[in-house]
Amino acid sequence: MIADKRLGELLDIVVKEGASDVHISAAGPPVLRVAGTLIPVAKHPAFSNEDTEAMLKSIVPEERWNSFRANQTIDLSYAHKADARFRVNGYRAQGSVSLSLRLIPHAIQTFTELNLPPVLEVFTQREQGFFLCVGPVGQGKSTTLAAMINRINDSRAEHILTIEDPIEYLFPQKKSLIHQREVHIDTPDFHTALQSAFREDVDVIMVGEMRDYETISSAVTAAETGHLVFSTLHTNNAAQTIDRIIDMFPAEQQGQVRVQLAGSLVGIFSQRLIPRVSGGLIPAYELLINNNAVGTLIRDARTHEISAIVQTSSEEGMIDMDRSLADLVHRGEVTVEHAYEHSMDPKTFERYL
Repeated sequence: MIADKRLGELLDIVVKEGASDVHISAAGPPVLRVAGTLIPVAKHPAFSNEDTEAMLKSIVPEERWNSFRANQTIDLSYAHKADARFRVNGYRAQGSVSLSLRLIPHAIQTFTELNLPPVLEVFTQREQGFFLCVGPVGQGKSTTLAAMINRINDSRAEHILTIEDPIEYLFPQKKSLIHQREVHIDTPDFHTALQSAFREDVDVIMVGEMRDYETISSAVTAAETGHLVFSTLHTNNAAQTIDRIIDMFPAEQQGQVRVQLAGSLVGIFSQRLIPRVSGGLIPAYELLINNNAVGTLIRDARTHEISAIVQTSSEEGMIDMDRSLADLVHRGEVTVEHAYEHSMDPKTFERYL
């Protein structure tokens, strides 16, 4: 499918300028996000609603256009030329069509290239369990999971299934057999795809996002029954992630879910992308590893104590977000001001400094 010429020209600019996103709206110029900062495209003429609607329609499959008209929003992926792919969201704002497009790098980077901790390698070697990558929108969760899946693909023969909305990174066939299913195209929803995975001889499952308790319940069950499951949530830290998962279930099921989660969870990785002194972004992170103490806290509904476990268990490989931020400051990678903005506990952060 060939995009509207004007959209193609903007996507060329995104690639050339090293932007992560472009926002296109009616009655205003396009806006790029470069290293976390929004920058209007200078001297670019404003688009009309007819312009933006034509751009979106040029990349939405014909059979899905009626879905956009009914729901006023749509998610999809789009391949631009030979070396760039974008995750696209089209939506209406004040009656006009707007587009947000995020660049998906063609190459899947390694942990080292992404400045991620080597300990993540351990989780890719597990035979089963539930691993979550969490954080606000736009903090690199999908990129981290892609690096983890690709590491498995590089190292051993597994049947890997990804369920995404939309498909972002495309994984080449290396040692593993990989099938990627896109919601609305290959499956009606995450839950249905997860249920069918039990009959597909799958070893590793990546769920792009957990949006409801049916999906979470199926993911936890998959982890309990011999699968290695990766997924994401829009939460701030490990303790909040566990509470969010449990709160999605009816009250009468929450006790059982705590037991299941205590047994199946292997780790929670929370990350933030911080402006780097030398330019670009660098991650700060928290890593919770589920051990006997953490499992007990989950079962006993004492998740408020988990942060203290993370802070005092660095010898076991756990990483505290405030210590990670302080380390970046000590290494001259980020400023104190930027690190402070992302601190979970400013008093703890100040002690690490």
